Amino acid sequence: MNTITAAITAVGAYVPDFVLTNKALESMVDTNDEWITSRTGIKERRILKEEGKGTSFLAIKAAQDLLAKANIDPLEIDLLIMATATPDMPVASTGVYVATEIGALNAFAYDLQAACSSFLFGMSTAAAYIQSGRYKKVLLIGADKMSSIVDYTDRSTCIIFGDGAGAVLFEPNYEGLGLQDEYLRSDGIGRDFLKIDAGGSLLPASLETVTDNKHNIIQDGKTVFKYAVTNMADSSELILKRNNLTNENVDWLVPHQANKRIIDATANRMNLEDSKVLMNIEKYGNTTSATLPLVLNDFEHLFKKGDTIILAAFGGGFTWGSIYLKWAYDKK
Repeated sequence: MNTITAAITAVGAYVPDFVLTNKALESMVDTNDEWITSRTGIKERRILKEEGKGTSFLAIKAAQDLLAKANIDPLEIDLLIMATATPDMPVASTGVYVATEIGALNAFAYDLQAACSSFLFGMSTAAAYIQSGRYKKVLLIGADKMSSIVDYTDRSTCIIFGDGAGAVLFEPNYEGLGLQDEYLRSDGIGRDFLKIDAGGSLLPASLETVTDNKHNIIQDGKTVFKYAVTNMADSSELILKRNNLTNENVDWLVPHQANKRIIDATANRMNLEDSKVLMNIEKYGNTTSATLPLVLNDFEHLFKKGDTIILAAFGGGFTWGSIYLKWAYDKK
């Protein structure tokens, strides 16, 4: 029996129509376009403005885009993994609702939360299910409505985050393509540096927590930046060495879109030329769980069967890692 690897065979994405530009943010907080662009690389971000629509709406749209492009019957999906840091509600699972809404009635589903590393960790999980031989089609969605947890009077966070969703389909491969290796890590030291204080079991919602604005994301920017630069770069360099890869062997770097300076530091550690580093941060900002699949979707037309792709991410917790993937198809 041939060895089973887990390959991405289709991608899809969705971003809301409303564009929040750096210029618009100038009227909201003490900042300006030059300051934001020079420090983050972000020019604009998409925001889901419609009332009554949450992360599930974004995820459903991205999944439907994938299914339509790949001409796949949703009843063929065995499992749906919902990577998100902003579920519709604490209970019930957002992924379960998404699966039902897209017609994946034969799939079981659940949510996976590892902050900005959620999609990367989800890739590992989806691949393991495929490699086990038990399932043939695993749909992994990364989606976040970050605007729901951002304080738009806090310039340290509101300039960074946006809303969006991306999806990939994992299927068995017998040519040695797909996920080749992974290096995933976490460290609870990050708990105090990037978080939402209230709304969980430690500090349940109350009038006081709402009044004190404890339900929005806060971060110690300098500390997070330092850890992100070090760990994303270290994990990417390690995955190369462990697989005897050089910068010449790598076709593309797909990095988490948190900050252009973090991306540049990772690429420099890998000694990669700029043309191999894929970025759309200027259009979307940091969409958390959606950044990696949005990049895969936006640049799908560049990928060739057999291309070597390194994916890297860093998120709150802290969580981080890198995945070595061989692309499995040419876009039709």
